[in-house]
Amino acid sequence: MVEIRNDWSIEEIGALFNMPFNDLLFMAHSIHREIFDPNQVQVSSLLNIKTGACPEDCSYCSQSSKYDTGLEREKLMEVEQVLLQAKQAKGKGASRFCMGAAWRSPTDKSLDKVIPMIKGVKELGMEACVTLGMLTQEQAITLKEAGLDYYNHNIDTSKENYSNVVTTRIFQDRLDTLEAVQNADINVCSGGILGMGETQADRASMLQSLANLETHPDSVPINLLVPIPGTPFENVKPPSESEFVRTIAVARILMPKSVVRLSAGRLEMGEGMQALCFFAGANSIFYGDQLLTTDNPTVDNDQLLFDRLGINR
Repeated sequence: MVEIRNDWSIEEIGALFNMPFNDLLFMAHSIHREIFDPNQVQVSSLLNIKTGACPEDCSYCSQSSKYDTGLEREKLMEVEQVLLQAKQAKGKGASRFCMGAAWRSPTDKSLDKVIPMIKGVKELGMEACVTLGMLTQEQAITLKEAGLDYYNHNIDTSKENYSNVVTTRIFQDRLDTLEAVQNADINVCSGGILGMGETQADRASMLQSLANLETHPDSVPINLLVPIPGTPFENVKPPSESEFVRTIAVARILMPKSVVRLSAGRLEMGEGMQALCFFAGANSIFYGDQLLTTDNPTVDNDQLLFDRLGINR
C-alpha cells in the first residue's frame, strides 16, 4: 500500500535524487504501476485565448510586455472561436481542454468573458481547465460555480530560486492562489519548469513545495524550458536527459496519486527520453501542434509514439 505523505523533508527528497538512476526508476515505476495503468496516458489540449501584453517579467516567457520577442499581441478570443477549437481537440482524442490567458490576474469583468467558454467546454463532454494568473478567493468560487474542473497555476521553480526567474510577484503569491483554488474545491494543476539555471537542490525544493501542500496537486506538469529569443533565458543551458527523467521519477514518488504531465519541451525530447519519462511515472501529455506560444509535436507524431510504445489514451 502506497503511503501518501505531506511532510517530506528536503534531505529525504535530496536522497531520492541521489539514488542510482536504475534504482530510482524502479522505485518510481513500482509506485506508478500500483496506482495507475502503466500503459495509459491522459491527453489534454491547450489553447491560448489571450496572447501577450502581460505585465509580469517572467524571464522565460514570450508573452511578457518587458521583452521584445516578436510575439503579436492578441485580444481575448471570442467564445465561438474557442469552442470550435475545443470540438476539434475532442475529435483528435483530447479529454481535457485547457485555456490560457496572459494576465497577471483577471478582473471580474474578464472572468465574466471566460465563464461561457468554460460552460461550453463542459457541454461538449470535456473537462475544463483554465490558467488566468492569480485569483482571489471570490474569483475561485465563481469559477467553481461555472463548472471549472482544473485550475493551472505553476510555481515554476523553488522558493529559493524564484526571484531569479520573476520579480513582479513573490513565491507566496503562487501558494496563495493555489490555496484559494483548493478552498473552492477545484482540482489544482501545478508544477514547474526545468532548465532555468536551477540546481538539483532547487528541483528538490520545488517538488517539496508541491508535495507538502495540504492536498497534493491533482495534476503536476513538468516542463522543459523552450528558450525564447529576446527573453533573459534564451541562452540558458538545459538539464541533461537523465536529470529531467530523475525529476519525473521523484515527482511520482512524492505525489503517488497525482497525474504527472510531460508538458512544454517535448519537441526537444526523443522517443527514448519520452519512453523513460512514461516509465518513471509521467502519465499525461498536451496534445496539439501549439502550447500557448511554443511548438509541440503533431498529433500524428504523438499517435505514432503511442503506437510504438503500446500506450493507450
